Amino acid sequence: MSELSDRILVFSTSDKGGTGRSVTSCNIAYRLSVQGYNVAYLDFDFGSPTSGALFEIDKMDRGVTDNQGLHQYLRGKSTMPIGRDIRSETNRKDLHALRHPYQLTLFPGDRGGGEFAVSDKVVKQCIDLLTICQQDFDVTFVDLSAGRSAALEIVLRAMAAEPLREATARWLVFHRWTRQHILAANGLVHGPNGILVTGAQFGHDAGRLLDSVRYIRTAVPSTNEGSGDKDRGPQWAWLRKQNEALEQLAQANQIGLSVTLGMTPVEPVLQWREQVILDADVDAKIANEETVTAFEELAEGLIDKDGLFWS
Repeated sequence: MSELSDRILVFSTSDKGGTGRSVTSCNIAYRLSVQGYNVAYLDFDFGSPTSGALFEIDKMDRGVTDNQGLHQYLRGKSTMPIGRDIRSETNRKDLHALRHPYQLTLFPGDRGGGEFAVSDKVVKQCIDLLTICQQDFDVTFVDLSAGRSAALEIVLRAMAAEPLREATARWLVFHRWTRQHILAANGLVHGPNGILVTGAQFGHDAGRLLDSVRYIRTAVPSTNEGSGDKDRGPQWAWLRKQNEALEQLAQANQIGLSVTLGMTPVEPVLQWREQVILDADVDAKIANEETVTAFEELAEGLIDKDGLFWS
């Protein structure tokens, strides 16, 4: 098993929907478990708790129905939620058959749970849950609702309190490679009521919080001209020009390459079906190898033992 000097809490967020936040996060979580880490995945997307669908667990594709999910727990209506072993529960045969010794555990929401008001009691429940996850797992993913949501407020308040104040945290901000998404990602972190301003209000050190933020560009198209594309020369030139403009815009909005953890390419499989991409999918030539490589690089950058990506 690989060793981490600190257990890591990872908060996946985005300002807009459709950024690939959840599907990328679940693929990174899967890759980390394959690499020898015990991983938890918490579905804090309260308005749409569909992480079960990403891991292809049909009976909890929109949350659980046994009142043992995160909605009920955070609202104080149940005891500590039950973690579900993804490899045992999944309906996907190839994933079910991969019997790695390391945990990949889902804490789903409740079906029909919806958003709810933030209270001191809810925050205390969150602190207790994250504290236990930090003790039991090497890496814990918390998949948040898009935007300035109740989920974002809950975890910002929880992470500013004892015993989590000194915990190792990663804030991953996902965005598509478009002008609108770049501006939205900047606003979520640096804008009014964004992560930095709101975090400071709850007692975070703004500098330390900013150091824990990295961006992930998703579904980035290639600008490399392919063979046999002589008639598309003007289009490729235009695409490269737009890419350069987006790089400049990202830099101007404080989300340039120096604070970008990585990017994922356009992947046809994920355009049609949001799922975990297995090595078997690449071997069958269904999915592209560069997509798996991107997920592996993101996983490695996330745990970064050499300090290359994180202050």
